[in-house]
Amino acid sequence: MSPDPTTTGVDTVAGAPSSAASGTGAAAEAPAPTPAATNGAHSMTPGDVRAHASGRGPEPLLTELRHHPHGGPQLPPTGVPERDLGEIIPDHLRRHSALGLPTTSEPEVLRHFGRLARRTFSLQQGLYPLGSCTMKYNPAVNEALARLDGFAQIHPYQPEDTVQGALRLIFELETWLQEITGMDRISLQPAAGAHGEWTGLRVIQAYHRERGEGAQRDTVLVPDSAHGTNPASATLAGLKAVTVKSTPQGLVDLDDYRSKLGPHVAAIMLTNPNTLGLFERDIQEIQRLAHEAGALLYYDGANLNALVGVVRPGDTGFDVVHLNLHK
Repeated sequence: MSPDPTTTGVDTVAGAPSSAASGTGAAAEAPAPTPAATNGAHSMTPGDVRAHASGRGPEPLLTELRHHPHGGPQLPPTGVPERDLGEIIPDHLRRHSALGLPTTSEPEVLRHFGRLARRTFSLQQGLYPLGSCTMKYNPAVNEALARLDGFAQIHPYQPEDTVQGALRLIFELETWLQEITGMDRISLQPAAGAHGEWTGLRVIQAYHRERGEGAQRDTVLVPDSAHGTNPASATLAGLKAVTVKSTPQGLVDLDDYRSKLGPHVAAIMLTNPNTLGLFERDIQEIQRLAHEAGALLYYDGANLNALVGVVRPGDTGFDVVHLNLHK
């Protein structure tokens, strides 16, 4: 966020007294930062200082906080003979102007991001009331296990006999996910939800290409109640995203859906339950129409938690599934 004109260049951390964060009476008497403290910017009132310290006021960028005259971290001597830069890099390849990197101190950077964090709603504050892409609570023990060196520090080029435990975990997880989703194969290669969407779409494109229809099937149908990243993933895969309307009840409008199917459609990307938290009751008809048109049905697993142990995407006609395992 760009700062207010009255706070441009203000070192809001240095200007805020330590008592302001505690909310004590002493904070009310805190003097406004002087022009020297704000690096020549307009002075702030005590209320402004407290608002910035609590994360309520406009937050300057790191480059807009106070710059120290020494130019940033001072590195110790290298301990090896120094050479003139001109002997190593030709003059025409060297930069002749400053990069403009921030020279803010580490405590100021820490407080800057702390103020930004206080603006962010999190599970520590309450429930995410979204029908789709809801961040679930991950028990602390799971987070601790995921950070074990055997997982966090593993390297793809390690000898196989040193990673047998991780390979077993990967294999067993794939087996469990196959059972949960009803899919034939599982890949844990994608590193994020959007990466999983893109991978699924590339698999669908390969399927149509093998059937000699890769060029003609260049469109993906995306209900307006689907996961919001679906159109972006389709575009990134080189496909056209076409929106399917919802009924007043928040479900896929079958008439609009039928009208947009055809030999040009590669897939339908569906989130079930959808972004409104509603189960698509017409899923059997949706999948029948898709397959009759030669398209594949793609399942966005943002809300799979609601279906686990109740119904499997593969059993309802979905051909490709992506899962957000961090949820």
